[in-house]
Amino acid sequence: MTLEIISPDEILFKGTAESVTLPGKMGSFTVLRNHASLISALDPGDIFFRTPDGHEKSVTVKGGIVDVDNNVISVCVY
Repeated sequence: MTLEIISPDEILFKGTAESVTLPGKMGSFTVLRNHASLISALDPGDIFFRTPDGHEKSVTVKGGIVDVDNNVISVCVY
């Protein structure tokens, strides 16, 4: 899957991810390959993701929105 995490100031991550866990308004949720399309608001918290080489990374956010469509995860954070 392609993951892009952007803030108003910079691109925090752009690359491939095997899984992404996000702090949704109704609780955290994980996106895997071929996930159904969705748009969700994000609460403050951490975005965790695993890269294809097995490394786990995280980004702390104050909130934002995520769009998942056709194995592309676009996250706009503040």
